[in-house]
Amino acid sequence: MRRTALDMVYELAREDERVVFIGSDLGAGTMDVFRDEMPDRFFMEGINEANIIGMAAGMAMDGLIPFVNTIATFLTRRCYEQVAVDLCLHNLPVKLIANGGGMVYAPLGPTHIALEDMAIMRALPNMSVFAPSDKEEMRKLIPATMEVRGPSYIRLAKGGDEVISNDHDGFEIGRAIEYREGGDVTFITTGIMTNRAMAASDELKAEGINASVLHIHTVKPLDENAIMKAARRASLIVVAEEHSRIGGLSSAVTDLLAGTFGAGGPQILSLSVPDVFTDKYGSQDDLLEIYGLQPSQLAQSVRDAVSSASPVSAVGG
Repeated sequence: MRRTALDMVYELAREDERVVFIGSDLGAGTMDVFRDEMPDRFFMEGINEANIIGMAAGMAMDGLIPFVNTIATFLTRRCYEQVAVDLCLHNLPVKLIANGGGMVYAPLGPTHIALEDMAIMRALPNMSVFAPSDKEEMRKLIPATMEVRGPSYIRLAKGGDEVISNDHDGFEIGRAIEYREGGDVTFITTGIMTNRAMAASDELKAEGINASVLHIHTVKPLDENAIMKAARRASLIVVAEEHSRIGGLSSAVTDLLAGTFGAGGPQILSLSVPDVFTDKYGSQDDLLEIYGLQPSQLAQSVRDAVSSASPVSAVGG
């Protein structure tokens, strides 16, 4: 996914001389083709993320469109004030490409695990937040961000993730995509959790539980109409995300539905990471397993909700 994102930035730069790339301490060889062909629009800085946000802001004020790339935790925690004051306050069209969203950097521990990144970016006025499901959706997203007037936060997965997007469904910023049609259960997901929710939906369907899957590639601005449509149809909304349960997609969906339905809406089940700094190490899949976010675990959480004394006890009929 990261390779695709950077390839698209390179292609955009070849077509539009306003496009600039700024990297922070990236690996040797990253974007060498860009550097060789367009050296005046290529900047590889050291470990100084606050500075590169200021650089990007100044360039944007001069009419350029900077794409900034580094590790997600560095791009959010380390330079949050600069993102807020330099970019968001002035509503500048700077694109922040964040490597290793979620638990991609599980081998490196909590300093590199980005479980609150979407929450803190969502909180900033003028900031758009994106979490595509795979490299093909990323291929559509990067050019589309050129039309976003203000700053954008683009959360990258590890790469090599299963491709689930397709041209038939199209792509539009702010428009959710329904990948599975269902009945009284709806998964609402984002990023790489969408393919896991789809696998869980397939597992449940074999048992007579029809669960739809609504993919939210644009976490902000949220497709409220699509979520409301799902909520009016479903008795159980399952929000599955590779993120803290505080402030991410789950919070966005809960705020929307609580504000609309009050106590009379569907049951909401948040499947996410608890309010902790993870003390676990391993692979991304290892940590997803620990926090109950693999397909079979998602399916079991739905079974438990369906079989409990809840409004969805008759799901699947």
